[in-house]
Parts: sequence; C-alpha cells; structure tokens
Amino acid sequence: MTPRVRKRRRVRSAVSYGRWAALLLSLAVIVWLWREVGGVDQSEGFARVLIPKGSTMRSAADALSNARVISMPRLFRVYASMNGASRSIKPGSYQFLPHTSYASVLDALVNGRGIVHTVAIPEGYDIRDITPLLVKALDVSADSVHAAVTDTAWRRKLGVPAPTLEGYLFPATYSFADGTTAREAVTEMLERFETEWHGQWNARLQAMAISRHDAMTMAAIVEKEARKPEERAIIAAVYWNRVKKGMKLQADPTVQFALPAHVDRVLYKDLEVNSKYNTYRYAGLPPGPIASPGAASIIAALTPANVPYLYFVAAADGHHEFRTTNEEHERAKAEIKRAKAAAAKASKVVPEKAATKPTNPKAKP
Repeated sequence: MTPRVRKRRRVRSAVSYGRWAALLLSLAVIVWLWREVGGVDQSEGFARVLIPKGSTMRSAADALSNARVISMPRLFRVYASMNGASRSIKPGSYQFLPHTSYASVLDALVNGRGIVHTVAIPEGYDIRDITPLLVKALDVSADSVHAAVTDTAWRRKLGVPAPTLEGYLFPATYSFADGTTAREAVTEMLERFETEWHGQWNARLQAMAISRHDAMTMAAIVEKEARKPEERAIIAAVYWNRVKKGMKLQADPTVQFALPAHVDRVLYKDLEVNSKYNTYRYAGLPPGPIASPGAASIIAALTPANVPYLYFVAAADGHHEFRTTNEEHERAKAEIKRAKAAAAKASKVVPEKAATKPTNPKAKP
C-alpha cells in the first residue's frame, strides 16, 4: 500500500468518525431538548412557584428555574417568545411537578391554570375564625361554608352529636386549587383529621371510658387555655379531675365561645350567658369542641398528667399556678395579684381597675 493510499484511508476514516460524532451529538441535543421542552415524568412531588403581580417573563422563568420546574430559563423565554406569550402571564401561586413540559408551564401561566390558594388554619381557631379565611381565599360565600360544616353525612361518619363539625377541621396549612368549593375545602380538612387521628388513640378512649367526641371537646379547651406546651397535660388533668367530681369546669374559653361575639376578657356579666357551653352554669363537658385543637392538645386530653389539681390561675408571664384546694387557689391568686401590682409600681404604671374577673379563677363550686 502506497503512502498516498494510506493517507486517503486515514482522511476517510477521520471524516467517518466526524460524521458519527456529529450524528451522536445531534441525537444528544435532540434528546436533551425533548427532555427540557417536553418534560419528563418525576416523582419528587409538587413545587410551589409564586408569580407576583407585574412579573416579567424573565422573572417568572427565574422563579420556575429556582423551583426546579425548568432548568434553562433562557430557553424557556425563547420558547415563550416563539409562541407569542412572552408578556401575557397571570400572577398567582402555582403548583407544578419538577421538569414539567414547557407547553404545560406556559399554558398554566397564560391561562392561570395550576394556581393554588393557601389557607393556614392555626391551632385554636373555631369556625367563626375559619369561615372568613375560606371566603377570602376561595371566593366562596359564608353560607356555603356553613352548609359544609353542618353536613349531616360527615357528622354521622365522625360520630359528632353536635350541630356542626366544630373542632374537626384539622388545623394545618392547605393548598386549594383555583375553583375549589367550600364543601371540597371542608372535606379536605375533615379527611386530614381522620388521617391525623392515630389508631392507638382509640385504646386510650376505651381506657378512659370516653368517646372521641369527649376527647376532642376536652382537647379544644386545653388548646385555648394552654400558653406553655409543658402545661397541656396538667391543664387536661385539672379539667378531667373536675369532671370526675361532678364540678363545673369554669373554663373561660367556653364562655367566650358561647357569646355572640368574641371578647378578649370574660366579664362577670358574661358568666350569665344562657348556653350549654357556659361551663360556669353547667357541670361536665360542653356539647362539643369550641375550636380546632392540634395534635399536642389531643394527646394531652388522652394522656392527662397524674396530678390531684383542681384549680389553676394564670400568672403575668403566661404560666399557670396549679393548686388542689380552693384555699390554696385563693392564696395563689392573691400572690399573683400582688406580683402584678408590684411590677406595675416598679414600672410607674398605675394598675388598671377593671370590672373583670381574674383569668381562670376556678372559684369554689
């Protein structure tokens, strides 16, 4: 073989390798573009993307990239421009799967699809608190919320003898799709309650000879009374001890619930409200929960502390002083009153003379 022939073969071989390399590179680019623009299936869960009002396509693409919905924001902007949608995006809070196709993402941004409404239900909120949150977030009527929280089928399913599902709308942060109805939102909250209720708690119900409704009623009172987490089980014990002795619970939050409008402090006149929820007038548990308790308060109601206390009074810093006898309780109230007066004097503030009763006096029945 002559040198010239060998050189020609080397050139042909190099050209052949170059063609194959170019072909493979082209295929790789095509696959990459297909995965990038067309999207791939992911099992990582949804990503939340907030598109503020007045956002540009550039800022929207960056937000999508930061949430790993897309990986090439510049390419996405080019795609949006090619489809004539570089300026027409709707603001809102969106929910996407990671690496969603460009077409799906752009369609959502242009048409407002995938917008979610976040509703945070704090522990201790009652239906009066929850209703305006749903009305505002979902653009539904208060009447539709009322209809949902009085649903007969759900009350029967959960074993709720009360006229509403008060206490069973589990406190958590929810994400509702645009167009969610009041009934659908309430159903999700009730289903969350069923999920959060642990099977082993049923054994505690049997051991304490109470119903789940009783436990939720007590848990709601604990939720409203407790200011320090470590006191939940002790507060639950105080109230269960009073129930066992046939004493009136005398729980301020039940009176606040019974009143037609919320008050921050319970006055002596409020104690006269004629309601089964007024535990200053009626002994035993009220007819049902007065709010939505969190898991910690439910656990406290099911596992109260082993203490003999029957009374407690709140101190200025939010902690409670627990006592077994009324005499001890009265002394504790006097000590707290003196401490408050001394603190006021030290700060040169004259104590306000209010016609209110001390918080949670648990007066002698």
